[in-house]
Amino acid sequence: QVRLVESGGGSVQAGGSLRLSCAASGASLHCLGWFRQAPGKEREGLATVNTDGSTTYADSVKGRFTASRDNTKTALWLQMNSLKPEDTATYYCAAVSPLYCDAGSLSVQADYGYFGQGTQVTVSS
Repeated sequence: QVRLVESGGGSVQAGGSLRLSCAASGASLHCLGWFRQAPGKEREGLATVNTDGSTTYADSVKGRFTASRDNTKTALWLQMNSLKPEDTATYYCAAVSPLYCDAGSLSVQADYGYFGQGTQVTVSS
């Protein structure tokens, strides 16, 4: 049974940083990733970390966000730097098949896998 619980969201000023955490029990054989959804907008896949440690990122966050998972593969993090007001959204941790481990498809693949309840990130200008 896969269970994902996000934490670490909050409010920050533009240019600041936040670190999101995801407790990912039962997901050691899954690709783990992050997607977000802002009110009135579609989901956006942000980053993935596969079981071999390989990562992918959306262009919108490349160079600003870093995803990582621990060696036991039971936790996932997202370090977010240089935050912008347009990063304001609810952020979700997802576990999907390692065969489809790509930030570009994560928001769709999440519906075939698992995702948590989300954590809110608000960036003010």
